[in-house]
Parts: sequence; C-alpha cells; structure tokens
Amino acid sequence: MSTTDDSFSVPHDPIDMQRPALKERWWHIMDTWKVGIIPLPLFLLAGVLIAIDCLGGKLPSDIVVMVATLAFFGFACGEFGKRLPIVGKLGAAAICATFIPSAMVYYGLLPDVVVESTTKFYKSTNILYLYICCIIVGSIMSMNRTVLIQGFLRIFFPMLCGEIVGMVVGMGVGLALGMEPFQIFFFIILPIMAGGVGEGAIPLSIGYATLLHMDQGVALGRVLPMVMLGGLTAIIISGCLNQLGKRYPHLTGEGQLMPNRANADTTSSQPAVSGKTDVTTIASGALLAVLLYMIGMLGHKLIGLPAPVGMLFVAVLVKLCNGASPRLLEGSQVVYKFFQTSVTYPILFAVGVAITPWQELVNAFTLNNLLVIVSTVSALVATGFFVGKKIGMHPIDVAIVSCCQSGQGGTGDVAILTAGNRMSLMPFAQIATRIGGAINVSVSLLVLGNFLV
Repeated sequence: MSTTDDSFSVPHDPIDMQRPALKERWWHIMDTWKVGIIPLPLFLLAGVLIAIDCLGGKLPSDIVVMVATLAFFGFACGEFGKRLPIVGKLGAAAICATFIPSAMVYYGLLPDVVVESTTKFYKSTNILYLYICCIIVGSIMSMNRTVLIQGFLRIFFPMLCGEIVGMVVGMGVGLALGMEPFQIFFFIILPIMAGGVGEGAIPLSIGYATLLHMDQGVALGRVLPMVMLGGLTAIIISGCLNQLGKRYPHLTGEGQLMPNRANADTTSSQPAVSGKTDVTTIASGALLAVLLYMIGMLGHKLIGLPAPVGMLFVAVLVKLCNGASPRLLEGSQVVYKFFQTSVTYPILFAVGVAITPWQELVNAFTLNNLLVIVSTVSALVATGFFVGKKIGMHPIDVAIVSCCQSGQGGTGDVAILTAGNRMSLMPFAQIATRIGGAINVSVSLLVLGNFLV
C-alpha cells in the first residue's frame, strides 16, 4: 500500500502551521525594517531602555550604555535627514546628524542626562580619533599602490590652486559688499581654511589675542562661527557633487582620485573582501590602525606633526613597502567598512552634542557673511574640480577633497565625506585639513605679526 494514501495522512496541527509564518514575519521585520543599520524592534527597545535611565535621573557614561545611546540618536537623526525630500540626497543626513543634536541641546529638547553623559564620554575617550585612524588605515590599505602614489603626488596642486582662487574670490565678494579687507581675510576667509576647531580656530584665536591685544574668548567667538558655516557649506556642496557623479559617471572614480590604468596591480594589491575573513584577522586589522596612530602620537611629541598626519604617512609607507600581508590588508578593509557603516552617524551625533555650539552658528547667519563664505568655498571647490580634471584626475573626487579644505577638522572630514559618499578619500582629506590648515594658520599669523610691526 502506498504511503502517500490520503487515508493514512496525519492531520496538521493549526498551531504548527502558524508558528513558521509568525516566526518568518518576525524575521522579516528584523531584517527589512531598519533605522539606519538598526532593526526597528532593537531601535524601539533601545529607546525604551534609554528613556527608563533618563527618568531615573542618571544615564551612565560607560561605553556599553553610550554605544546604544549614540546609535539610537545618531541613526535617528541620519535617517530623518535621508528621508527629507530633495535635500535628503544632497548630504542632509550628515547635516542632520550633526546640527539637529546641537539645536536640541540649545533649546533644551534633549534630556540633560543625555547631554552630560554624551559630552563626558566623547571628551574622555577621544573616540573620534579611534574612528579616524581606522578609516584612514583601512582606506589606505585597500588602495591600489600605483594610484596611491600618484594621488598623493598630484593632490597638492589642485589644493594650492583652490586656496589661492578661493581667497581671491572671497576677498572680491567681500570688498564688493563694502566690508573691510582686514575683517574679510582674517576673520572670515582664513578661519574657513584653517583646518577646523582644535587645529585651526583655537590657534588662530590665541594668535589674534596676542597680536591684536584682544581677549581670546572674543577672538574665538568671532572665528568659530565662520569655521562652522564654512563646514556646513562644504557638506552641502559635497552632497551635490555626489549626485553630479551619479548623473555623469565619467567624471568620478567613486572614491579614487586617479583613473585605474593598472588592472593587474589592482588585483594583487587591493584585496577584495571575501566575506569569510577570519575574526582574528579583523582584530589584527583594528590593532594595526591603533598602533599606527600611536606612532603618529609619538611623532607629534617629537616633531610636532599632528598625530593623524603622522599616522597617515606611516600607513602609506607600510602599504608601499608591502609591510602588511594580504590577509592583514583584508582585515583592515573590513574594519574600515565596519566603522564607515556603523559608527559614522553615532560619532556625528556626539560631535553635535559635545562641541557644536548652535548659538554661534545662528549668530553668524548674516547675508554678507554667507555670501563671502559660500563664494569662497564654491570657488575653492570649483578650482579643485577643473584643475583636477586638467591634470588627469577624477574631478568630482578631487573636488570633494577640496571641500575638506574648508571643513571642521576631523569631524568636518567625516561629515563631508559621508555626504559625498566617499569615505575612502579620508587620507587625502586629512592632508587637506591638517597640513593645509596648519600652513594657512602659520603663514597668516606670521604675515599679521610682521604687518603690525
């Protein structure tokens, strides 16, 4: 007798038939409904747990709680920016993740315990530098060696041309508006190209306090808003450049400065992520980034070179000398991709809460200031675009690096490259920000000191 005879079939339990359906629906929700990278149920659970802590009057600032807190708020702000019509495709996610928290702090919309814990965590851990070192080392290790050499040798020329043209255009617009030349250059244009807050605005304010016999707090209050507005302009332009690259693919290398004419070298020098990378290899890639940053810190103590820049040069040397094995290169690349996708928006939220003063930004929103800032940054970026194209580089990627010349230091680089979807350009962005900013500040203060004498 056939075993398939219906008379001998066992009736199915309705509950057993429902269980797989319910389970699969739940899994579908977990896998497809997300806020940023966070599954919606986990996002809601994080919100509930954070709210319970806030109602209790204390939100611990240890790394366990802060990971959940920064992820919850950071991805919420980033997701809001992504879903905005039109501007959502122009870098609004990075802007919202940075400036919405700043506004919420100023207007008292963010619980005090969240503000205090986030600020304490951000300033005590220096987590931004962990992020930057993993991004820099990972992006360098995943680059083609030939393209890496050519990119570093050629990027300085578009940067220099961009700064000169940007300064000239900014001065011209300011003079046309009837502003004083001294005010235009030293309190608007120079802060934009100074390399951010810690490496630019603060040294400038110290120099101005000494040379102009004014209070450093007053000088910083005049300089800082220009840095922030310049960075905001650069983020918007970077987002526009990303959309331009999607419309005209021949203008962009999608994160590569140089056209790749060395296909054979690419295969051997740039490991593809296989998806089966050993966990110990990934850990080794993270440790490599940390150790290279420690070497950069040592260089800062010895010769005064900013630690991220020193680390950048050492990482390039390791790459060019084949000092890291292919497996270690792949591990570094996985670490880079993890930080790029999972840590960017939480970091930007922390930056917005801890070190972005909303009132300073609002106070600088005068028509004259905006016209000078926008014209300066636009001229700088446009020059980078056309000069880069002229010398055989991908113009959109060069222009996005040029945007970083007017960013807010390391935090600005993160926001600009996120808006432009070009995080692999972080090594070149650091050159534009750190080295370019340091040169601008040093030369300008030297000129100012001699001029006043």
